[in-house]
Formats: sequence, structure tokens, C-alpha cells
Amino acid sequence: MTTLMEKAHAGLVTDEIKCVAVNEGADADDVRKYLALGHIVIPKSINSKSHPVGIGKLMRTKINANIGTSRDYVDIEAEVIKAITAEKYGADTIMDLSTGGDLDLVRKRIIDAVNIPVGSVPIYQAAGKGIEAMTSDDMFNAVRIHAKDGIDFVTIHAGVNHESFRRLKNSDRILDVVSRGGALTLSWMKHNYEENPFYAEYDYLLELAHEYELTISLGDGMRPGCINDASDRAKFEEFIQLGELVKRARATGVQTLVEGPGHVPIDEIGLSVTSMKHLTENAPLYLLGPLVTDIAPGYDHITAAIGGAVAGMHGADFLCMTTPAEHLALPDQDDIREGTIVTRIAAHAADLTKDGVSERARAVDREMALARKELDWNKQFRLAIDSEKAKKIHARSKNVDTCSMCSELCSIKMMREVMGKK
Repeated sequence: MTTLMEKAHAGLVTDEIKCVAVNEGADADDVRKYLALGHIVIPKSINSKSHPVGIGKLMRTKINANIGTSRDYVDIEAEVIKAITAEKYGADTIMDLSTGGDLDLVRKRIIDAVNIPVGSVPIYQAAGKGIEAMTSDDMFNAVRIHAKDGIDFVTIHAGVNHESFRRLKNSDRILDVVSRGGALTLSWMKHNYEENPFYAEYDYLLELAHEYELTISLGDGMRPGCINDASDRAKFEEFIQLGELVKRARATGVQTLVEGPGHVPIDEIGLSVTSMKHLTENAPLYLLGPLVTDIAPGYDHITAAIGGAVAGMHGADFLCMTTPAEHLALPDQDDIREGTIVTRIAAHAADLTKDGVSERARAVDREMALARKELDWNKQFRLAIDSEKAKKIHARSKNVDTCSMCSELCSIKMMREVMGKK
């Protein structure tokens, strides 16, 4: 089978490339060129029914919504509703992070419920019977099962290996490893006294990815879990490893994303993003947050959005939403809605600054400014990222022309008269 990346190398402008170009307002051959280089990915496996979504250079900053069961709380219908809610409010992709219940059924139901790409973390399923019982075959078989079901991209913590583990043990971290996939991998390595199979047998992983047109999202198992741990040697050691893995994947025609931190203070976000982009030769960068402070539980959708906007300004391509439930509980439907909308705001704020995207993004803000000038509330609601909430709040105003904050002292209304305009 010839992969999408290989077709792009051969100069072919496929239907997926054309679709992304139209959706992004980009030139189709530019999309093809950057996809061939690995600077853009279009996660769409051979068994997928999802609409093509472009992530990377010249593309709008995309957002992902994490959903999934836990071992404490298994409600498949609730997760399906969360997936539908995330898509409704603007998520570009979904990740199924389920660890409890019938994982095959949960995954299939989520895939069937949405029209956007769906990702997963196969090691969660492989580890279902326990770390001690898990084999390397279980890990690779989980990847194959997910691919057969129509998963578009998989998070693989191949950068978690003996070398990055050594760096971790020599560090002064407080929280060691907060990545669930990274912790599972390290636990398996310690129990078996062996190298991470996804690293040791990476060529086999690439064969699987090539066979099913899977996009590999190289997981950041060493991402910092608190501000104290940001920008340390363990994180940068993994960046180096991931850059080498990206290069090997591109040589085989397999698309790759690179995942990033984590918890990072604002003044170190630029360093993290530019370092990752440099070390991975401009692979599309997928960030959780980064969260810019550790002391806002219940508001970490906001701490992550602040970091995501700054990261996007420096070149991050893909933001994984954080919900108000982060660090506290399994998110519910309202948390998913809130997290999706707040992350969309961060993504758009980043797009206002990005080459190849800012002109289109700023055009939308200009339309909003004109609608406000005209006191055209219906147009303002239509342009709003969350039109439902905007309408609900404005309904508290008694005056249909202005808002209740200024009422007849509305500066826009007064300036119409001052400027001789009606």
C-alpha cells in the first residue's frame, strides 16, 4: 500500500489534500509539499470514516478533546455524548483514553458517533490484564486492533527508553512521570529488565502504521507535571529521541506528530516549543496545555488555554484541551463543553499571530468589530465562538439596541452622533 505521505512525495494531490486545502483556504500544492516533508499531517487511517483534518504548517491551530472511561466510572453512553458534545462545540479530533469496561466496545461506539479523526493510546488496553502479565506482543496487537477498528492516530511513548529513564533518575523532579502511558511503559521496563518494545522494535511499529495508514503521535512520557519540573534534562533527552524517531518514520512514509508538555511557566514556553520544533525538524507539535501554574484546580482549562495561546504563537500546531476537572475527576459533559470552547479561544488567539493563517483569522475579528460598530447583535452571535452563551447573557439586557452595562450611555451609539453617522 502507498501511504498518503508517499503519494505526496510522488507529487500527487489526493482528495484528502484537496479537502484540507479548501477547508484551510490554502494552496493544494503547498499542502502536498508540506505533507511530503512531514510538516503537515492528515490523520486518516484506511479504515476510517472521518473527514480529513490538516495539522501543521499553514493550518489553523487545531484542538483535541480527551474523553474515555476510567476503571472507577464506566458509562459508555456518557462517553459517546461527550464525543458528540466535543465535536458540536468545535473539537477537530477526539482521543479515546478509556481504561475501564469493554474497551473495544467503547472505542467502536466513539468512532461511530463522530465524523472527526479519533485517536487512542493502545498501551492502555494492552496493560488491562496488569503490567506483570503484559507482553510486547500485547502492545503491538493492541495497535493493530485499534487500527482495524478505524482509529486515525495513536499515541506511542517510544521516547521512553533506558536513556531517557537514566536522565529521569538523575534529575531533581518532584513528580517524576505524570504521563499514564509513560508510567506504564517504565513500570513494564523495570519489571521485565528490558527496553521499551515500542523503541526496541520501532521498525515493526512503522510497518503496522504503514499498513493501516496510522499517524503516530509520539507521546511525551517525560513531560513535566509541575512548574518545578519544567525544562529539565529528562524532557530534553526525550525531545532528542523523538526527533530521531520522526526522521525514521518519515523515511518509511509514515506520518508523525510530536507531543509536548505539560506544566511550563510562561517565560519558558517559547523555549520548549522552538526546541521541539527544531529537534523534530518541524513535525506538527501537539501540546497538553501547557499549564502555566499549578495552583488553579477547577480552572485548569484556563491555565492551559493561557499556555496554549502562547505556545501557538511560538509554533505549536495542535492543542489538547484541558477541562475544569483536570487533576480532580473524570470530566462530565459540561466540563468537555467548557474545555472545548476555552481551547478554541486559545487556538484562535494563536492563529491571529501565525504566518499563513493570521490573515484569515484576523478577518473574522474584523467582522466582529464591524458587527459591534453596527450594534448588529445577530451577527455578533453568529461570529461568537460560543454563540449560545453570548445570547443567554445578552438576554439579561432590557434595551434591544445596547447592552445593560452602558445602556443609553453606549459609547458606540454616542459616537455615531459625534461622527455624524447613523
